[in-house]
Amino acid sequence: MGLFNNIFTPSADRGRYLALDIGTDVVKALVFRIDKKTKKGKVIGVGKQKQKPGNMLSGGVADIQGVIETSREALAMAMQKSHTKKIEKAILGIAGELVKGTTTTVHYERIRPDIKIDIAEMKEIIHQVQAKAVERIKNQIAWETGKPSIDIKLINAALVNVRIDGYKVNNPIGFQGTNVSIGIFNAYAPLVHLGALETIAEELEVPSLSIVAEPYAVSRVLATGDDRDFNAIFVDVGGGTTDVAVVRNGGLEGTKMYAIGGHSFTKHIAHEFRMSFEEAEEAKLAYIRDDRKWTSPKVTLNDVGFVVQEDVELWLGGLELAFNEFLKNDVLPGKILLCGGGTAVPDMLMAFEREEWRQSLFFSSDIEVRYLMPSDVIRMEDSTKELISAQDVTPLALANLMMEMLNEEKTLSGILRRTARDIS
Repeated sequence: MGLFNNIFTPSADRGRYLALDIGTDVVKALVFRIDKKTKKGKVIGVGKQKQKPGNMLSGGVADIQGVIETSREALAMAMQKSHTKKIEKAILGIAGELVKGTTTTVHYERIRPDIKIDIAEMKEIIHQVQAKAVERIKNQIAWETGKPSIDIKLINAALVNVRIDGYKVNNPIGFQGTNVSIGIFNAYAPLVHLGALETIAEELEVPSLSIVAEPYAVSRVLATGDDRDFNAIFVDVGGGTTDVAVVRNGGLEGTKMYAIGGHSFTKHIAHEFRMSFEEAEEAKLAYIRDDRKWTSPKVTLNDVGFVVQEDVELWLGGLELAFNEFLKNDVLPGKILLCGGGTAVPDMLMAFEREEWRQSLFFSSDIEVRYLMPSDVIRMEDSTKELISAQDVTPLALANLMMEMLNEEKTLSGILRRTARDIS
């Protein structure tokens, strides 16, 4: 009998949702519902389970059965705590080096500017955008992997901006005009990665599943109804990868990922001092805590610090390369928001203070760097009080995005998202 058919205490409430974050280090499962009074999502159950060695590689699934077992434990924990018998819908995040996100803009000249724009015409414009976007992403992945025939699939599509005769509008339906400019953010992932996640979801009997790019979800945590003036860079440091998302004028310009995360630090410590991965992880965590009572016959806390600082330099170099990709279009937003378990290393935050690093890039304003915390996720409330650090932002971001998707099903954004998915 499946997990969802044989679960703990029955619940009188309907409309329970699941956010599942399959991380390199930890699987996090959040069960939440919608509060009718506040119209916010309320987390009512949290499950966390540490991944076994070899389950994940660079943010991608390496051992499907191993991840299924770990996810099952995290899910059962969250459902037990929330007294949930049935999940209505679920959202699952995907990350990794080959998950690509970019905004594509198409300029469209209308033959009949006096006719009002309707859904059928918007679908035709979206076809043009998607044709350009998929070719760009395929070429990028082929260049990075040296394999020209990797199959990819669209996982997210979001309206970024629309202009009619130079005038910016939120909803082009019903407007008249000659020149339409529309930008759509698309996130693509290789079918091999998606297939692994779909297999995991099937084994867990997760219903009505949405798979989304985690950088996209994180970029939406501060979004409001009118966010045209919002500009920021989101940096999510996980166990296997660092994900970067740049938002300009309230729209997601694109995402970049590179394979340096918390595991890179641990592996370097293990190699440098001839320790096991588990011993090296303990040493890294002791350094993060500044635990002067921690001792090891192989290494001192100061020695660990030197290795960590070397890795921060390497990580910062990767971040600079990612930032430079966005400098091709405009100066960078000065607000930098950090989240993810990898950001617990204190040297990361201090690295941004270096004047030489700041001068190597071009920012629109003075740099403001801070941690993104669970309390920043505006559509979500945590009734469990278990989500307390920057590493808990990503699963909350997934839940937050599901709230957004549920609310937009009948809006233009929902129509565009479904249309783009159907034609991918």
